[in-house]
This record gives sequence, C-alpha cells and structure tokens, in this order.
Amino acid sequence: MTDMLVKLYTLPPLEPEWAAMQAQGVRVRRGMPPEKHRVTSWVRHEFDEVWQSETEVAFAHVPVSCWIAVQANAVIGFACYDTSAKGFFGPIGVGSASGKRGVGRALLIATLHAMRSEGYGYAIIGGVGPVDFYQKTVGATLIPDSTPGVYDGMLGEDEH
Repeated sequence: MTDMLVKLYTLPPLEPEWAAMQAQGVRVRRGMPPEKHRVTSWVRHEFDEVWQSETEVAFAHVPVSCWIAVQANAVIGFACYDTSAKGFFGPIGVGSASGKRGVGRALLIATLHAMRSEGYGYAIIGGVGPVDFYQKTVGATLIPDSTPGVYDGMLGEDEH
C-alpha cells in the first residue's frame, strides 16, 4: 500500500463538518486520557490489535493525537496522527454501524486541522487503503515509490 501527501494549508473548512455531525447527534472531538481504555478497546474490537497499538501511542501524546466521533455517549469512529511516525496521519476508522454518514470525512478533516494548528504544513497518510476518498476529500496525492515505506519489516506483516 502506498503513502499519500496532503497539503494542510489547503484543507476544506471545518465548520460545515461540525454542523453536519451535530445535525446527526454526533460530536467529533479530541480524545481525553481518561477515555484511553474505552477508545482503544473499541478500536481493537472493531478493527485489530495493530490499530489498537497505534491508538495507544496517540493517547500517550500531549495533546492527545486521537480524535473520536461520539454518539449517545459511545465511540463510533476515531482518527490518529503521529503514531507510526511524526507527520503521519492514521489510522482512521468508523464502526460498521455508522458508515456512509460522513463521520470518516469529519474525523479526517478535524484531525488534519489539528495537525495544521500544531505547525505541520503537510501530512503523510501511510499505507493508504481508500485512495479516492483521500483524493476527493482533502486533495491528497500519491507519493511515488513509497511502498512499503516506514512499515518495511514490521513484525507479523505476513499475517495480514
């Protein structure tokens, strides 16, 4: 899987995303340290232990580099940055029951805005799955010859 590059100084505005989520009763916000166990357990249950590990790293940062989508006091999505490497966005995931509602889009844009506010000019999306989603949503471009990138030699990579 290839990596992608995002210019953080040309991001879509955040306010329409907040409004769209609020209309659905969803709140997108930065995770808080006391929530770490709930968020990381949810990530492991919905996705896998690799993403759980990265989410744990995000909760060790100050400020926390994990954003969550919450509805009815429950996690329905998450997005992290600075987990596998500095300046890297990801992982991101939305629970299967909450897909196709714009939650992933809102998490992506909110998290990238957070990176911009912390001084990053660009973000790298590592090991991209849905290339079209990132291209359409934030204008991400493919980085040539970026496979396997920082993930080269990762333990257990032949298990996936």
